Amino acid sequence: MPSAANIKSISYLKSHASQISEDLEMNGTPYFITQNGEASMVIENVRQFQEKEELIAALKVMALGEKDRLQGHGISAAESRAQLAAARQRRK
Repeated sequence: MPSAANIKSISYLKSHASQISEDLEMNGTPYFITQNGEASMVIENVRQFQEKEELIAALKVMALGEKDRLQGHGISAAESRAQLAAARQRRK
């Protein structure tokens, strides 16, 4: 839940953009911007955005893997270990 200190109007954003940028870099707490009293956007620093995007991508991969597993696709952990062991033996 956003802190009241980080809920600002769009006019505040326009006049204090550099201050908001510095604050985001220092403490990382996102800003919630309102327009006409309604929530309009969230501003966060690039590092936070990238971390969130990476997490979403990882969760999607996990969800796809789980979907495949439930549909009976893929192999068991024991089969995977056996395949890895056989591949290692072929390399020698």
